[in-house]
Amino acid sequence: MTTIYRYDRERLEAVKADMVREFPLVLTVNGKELATLIASPHELRFLVAGFLRMQGFVESADDFLVLSVCNDLSAANVRIRGEVPERLTPTLTSGCGAGVTFNLPQACRATGEARNRGMGTFAPEEISALMNELARRAELYKRHGGIHSAAAGDGKSLFLFAEDIGRHNTLDRIAGEALLKNIDLTGKMLVTSGRISIELVAKALRLGLSLIASRTSPTDLAVKMGNEAGITLIGYVRGGRFNVYSHPERLRIDAPCGT
Repeated sequence: MTTIYRYDRERLEAVKADMVREFPLVLTVNGKELATLIASPHELRFLVAGFLRMQGFVESADDFLVLSVCNDLSAANVRIRGEVPERLTPTLTSGCGAGVTFNLPQACRATGEARNRGMGTFAPEEISALMNELARRAELYKRHGGIHSAAAGDGKSLFLFAEDIGRHNTLDRIAGEALLKNIDLTGKMLVTSGRISIELVAKALRLGLSLIASRTSPTDLAVKMGNEAGITLIGYVRGGRFNVYSHPERLRIDAPCGT
């Protein structure tokens, strides 16, 4: 607990409060220092595995020869079957702490190949129900705020859930846990507390997800990529209402769309 000062009606009062933890993790792959991940300090194996999966360095759990995380040293040491490229071009992503990705340009170029992959349909009430379940599980946010959350499901149940200070990290955590537990996310739905940006769509594309829903909005580039890749993007999911920004045909709605 940390002492903070709360201002309320012309009074400044000292109170005890939990603080969101920010944990730098130095990631070394095949002896090469690849990146420093800024994250929440829990379940870091899933984060590391998902980050490497999203960057295209691994495709299955068998690709890991060593996957070791030492919290005391703030270090992750990984050995994989493949080689790490000598020269990597990072892209600083939008959002908390400016995340990093090495494969965004390639993902953008590959969207056309993935169109209509894993096509599934979802009822509006299924989307709302999964979003409500996400909010129910977001315990860290309830305690002190400042935490993003995400979950993957099939419209009937929630498969995977993750929380982190970075919204990009939440999807990496889901990707890593799915990889290590052999859970196929093709055609499934992702709900997230954060903004839907182009790098989030690129990661969803790699996982084969069909739909992304958020309590806030997607960016213009995210909508463009969603349209090209065949991914439905939904924003402002609140009180049984939401906006659909791409591929509304994936929704199972009895009434016809309004004009």
